Amino acid sequence: MTSRELTECDPSRTASGPDAEVEFARAVLRDEADAVRRAADVLGEEFVSAVDLVDRSIAGGGTVLVSGLGKSGLIGQKIASTMASLGIAAHAVHPTDAAHGDLGRFRSSDVVICLSHSGETEEVVALAATLKQDGLPVIAITKGGGGSSGGGRPSSLERVADVVLAECVDVEAARDGAGRAMVAPTSSTTVALALGDALALAVARRRAFTDEEFRRRHPGGHLGGLLRPVLDLLRFRAGDNLPLIEPAESVAQALEHAATVSRRPGAILIVEPGTGRLAGIFTDGDLRRLIRKDPGLLASPIGDVMTPSPRSLPDSALARDAVNLVREHRQDEIPVIDDKGRPVGLLDVQDLIAMRLVKD
Repeated sequence: MTSRELTECDPSRTASGPDAEVEFARAVLRDEADAVRRAADVLGEEFVSAVDLVDRSIAGGGTVLVSGLGKSGLIGQKIASTMASLGIAAHAVHPTDAAHGDLGRFRSSDVVICLSHSGETEEVVALAATLKQDGLPVIAITKGGGGSSGGGRPSSLERVADVVLAECVDVEAARDGAGRAMVAPTSSTTVALALGDALALAVARRRAFTDEEFRRRHPGGHLGGLLRPVLDLLRFRAGDNLPLIEPAESVAQALEHAATVSRRPGAILIVEPGTGRLAGIFTDGDLRRLIRKDPGLLASPIGDVMTPSPRSLPDSALARDAVNLVREHRQDEIPVIDDKGRPVGLLDVQDLIAMRLVKD
């Protein structure tokens, strides 16, 4: 019997095959995206109040304690981790552990985020109620009274919380072969995570959290590499191993000057006489094209054959700015200039490849 015949005999079975699998996956993603949009549409003053509570807690030396059970607990761990990377002191606390001694972690200056889609998770509600009695503000991320339809009775967690961030998710993503909603938490956890991200980023924005602070908290890996100052990446530096050439010099003379350093860069930088400002660039690719066209042009002034006013980066730029320049313009050699437009170095795309910030 074929899979189609089996499906016709038993409607609970779903059609198989690559096309059906892809379409099902698309339906899941669309459902989750729609759920996030609905949550965004109803977001209002409650969110501002949540930002206020977190901001006041951090300003007073407090910590954001995030708690949930099961999959909500895993989402809570990610929210706490995101906050920590943005300079917001945060920890995840298991609600059961809290009831067995970990309540000592909570201080009067802290704020609590409790996650429960139903709003009736016994351990989470009990923790929220206990902390509320102790005077700690409680932010709840939960379905919300009546879900997206509104008008329903508030859950136990909502009644305890000072602020409620509503998921507005009544039905999880996708349907089975009989048209029934899938029961595994999908849209609800996606929205809870998105609300946590929005809260973390909004607090960081209010507190003027900078890229430099993020880099200090995340020095390793791809993200840390992207936030490194571009000056840290320079192997070729003006006045050291990067000759600067004036426009009147011939191409041949410029090549001789470039050959005086132990490792020649992949481009020559040309500067204005007197001011030292970057005037142009002459790359190895330019040299190959020049020789193919007419070897006699090696005697020409390099100012006549250079690329004038090349794209460059300020010396305050980050590695991510160089990566964007490489990706958008396929530029292999990037001059780095100071605030007066004078070259301080040359960044080679091979340096970015070596750091695995771009692919070869």
